[in-house]
Amino acid sequence: MDKIQKIKGFADLFPPDSGVFSFIEATARDVFSRYGYRELRLPVLERTELFARSIGEETDVVQKEMYTFPDRKGRSLTLRPEATAGVMRALVEDKRAGEGLVKYFAHGPMFRYERPQKGRMRQFHQIDVEAVGSPDALLDAEVLLMLEQYLRALGLANLTVELNSLGCKACRPVFLDTLREFLKGMHKERLCEDCMRRKLTNPLRVLDCKVPQCKEFTADAPKITDHLCPECAAHFAVVTGVLDDAGLGYTLNPRLVRGLDYYVRTTFEIVSGDIGAQSSVAGGGRYDGLVASLGGPDVPGVGFACGMERLALLIDRDLEAAPDFFLAVLDASGLAKGLLLAQGLRRAGFGGEAPFAAKSAKSQLRAADKSGARFCLVLGTDELAAGTVVVKDMRAGGQETVSQDLLAAYLRARLEEAKEG
Repeated sequence: MDKIQKIKGFADLFPPDSGVFSFIEATARDVFSRYGYRELRLPVLERTELFARSIGEETDVVQKEMYTFPDRKGRSLTLRPEATAGVMRALVEDKRAGEGLVKYFAHGPMFRYERPQKGRMRQFHQIDVEAVGSPDALLDAEVLLMLEQYLRALGLANLTVELNSLGCKACRPVFLDTLREFLKGMHKERLCEDCMRRKLTNPLRVLDCKVPQCKEFTADAPKITDHLCPECAAHFAVVTGVLDDAGLGYTLNPRLVRGLDYYVRTTFEIVSGDIGAQSSVAGGGRYDGLVASLGGPDVPGVGFACGMERLALLIDRDLEAAPDFFLAVLDASGLAKGLLLAQGLRRAGFGGEAPFAAKSAKSQLRAADKSGARFCLVLGTDELAAGTVVVKDMRAGGQETVSQDLLAAYLRARLEEAKEG
């Protein structure tokens, strides 16, 4: 019978990769909670209309990349391609939007049908952060500072913050008219097929195109930052001013428009210099008006998402803590006693392994060394009779015989000595 294989673009995560993902999630809980964010868990399946209305009908995500299918009643459902729309739907449905400033973070799998490559899978994972209820530019700045703190806590370096303002519903239409005029004379020998469509339906997307010829022929395109209304210009000045005062460096990128239609004013992307072409590890911005477009109150918001696969490429794989002990039982009659001894140590807060079957002393000691455990605990015939255990220090060397009743206190003292040393 043929083996059943995983779907292309979907991955199994074994250690140490699974440990890296756990580290990314745990660090998010630690850092974001310091800024008042609480965890929200969301379904992975939503009505297709949610993404069409929030992300935009003319985006590549909606046009080409969503996993969409009818259910048994003919309703169109979609595996979520991003998290922000789902967060907004949840806040509206549970009547939490409009309660003042609310802060949530979420994480989990997202789904997009695109060509799998390094750091980009069809099932990928994101850390998502959303703050809804305040239009203040200081919130934008705090979100960026929190993101920088989070990436620093993950141990990431060689990162660049790219920053732009996309204006608002008052000034963006004026810019779009100017951009359409610029693109009017460009034909298919200059723009790719997608951009020929975009220049009519959503010209802002042309600036986001990664095709070299499109980037070349639009290099002199108008800059949106030259067309900001006074309110948007003042908002952006506050954001950049706070980042300057905090010492957070950034690069102004007038072509940064992101891939989703709901962004207004502040938009940003964090780019790594260490992972090649797919270099963006985080991005986001302000989305005033998104909640209202989904049937909720007209409240502003700002947030970001981090691609966990991209982050994982930059994080040390050796994150799993070595076990505290490895128990070697040299007398088969003592296997059950050894299991209970290990259980007592685990209740006391230590981690380690105990054998279930009799093996030679040589093979058990070899397994103890391979495990990376700090201590090898040896339980032989004499130790079983005396109620003791031989403790071998696998790093510092040497061994001592310790009463089983005092074993947890002995191990704790030795580990504390190692920390202080």
